[in-house]
Amino acid sequence: MKHAPFIAVEGPIGAGKTTLATMLAAELELPVIKEIVEENPFLDKFYQNMDDWSFQLEMFFLCNRYKQLEDTVTEYIVKGKPVISDYHIYKNLIFSERTLKGTKRDKYREIYHVLTDDLPKPDIILYIRADLDTLLARIAKRARPFEEEISKAYLQQLIEDYDDAMAQLAVREPSTTIVTIDGNKVDFVENQEDYHTIAAQLKELMK
Repeated sequence: MKHAPFIAVEGPIGAGKTTLATMLAAELELPVIKEIVEENPFLDKFYQNMDDWSFQLEMFFLCNRYKQLEDTVTEYIVKGKPVISDYHIYKNLIFSERTLKGTKRDKYREIYHVLTDDLPKPDIILYIRADLDTLLARIAKRARPFEEEISKAYLQQLIEDYDDAMAQLAVREPSTTIVTIDGNKVDFVENQEDYHTIAAQLKELMK
């Protein structure tokens, strides 16, 4: 790794991405980039009617994440400073491929590639993988009102989509190291030993 590493934490809804990224950033004294979620004005409408509001939702996320990465990540990387993010920009395709159809999906793909193809890619991805029951329990615990509308079928499909996406990224971005964390067994919030194992592994990769 010849430059300061760009680290991303990824996983489906409820996996604990932001929590882990925040914990690691505090310990390693890294700037942390957090995706804008609750500020998306289309979230409530999307979970009530996905077909009508999916394009607006996905475009809001894409534009905000693009702006964050263009400004913040590039600034740190240019200055040789490591940075951690609680998402990989590729997640936009994970979600949009499921929620968009036909010409809207085609238009979205084109816009996605125009905006993101020249953005910096993470050197390390911490992928938190968890089964449906684990995700549902964590979603219920954080009690976001708009997430009450998420169907189990949608969440289960998202788990499978994430597995496929990580396999694709391993091929598309061979210079990226993907570390899979078993979210069903590893509790980095309640179990300090679990957290320190993850932190130690990341420190070793950053050397």
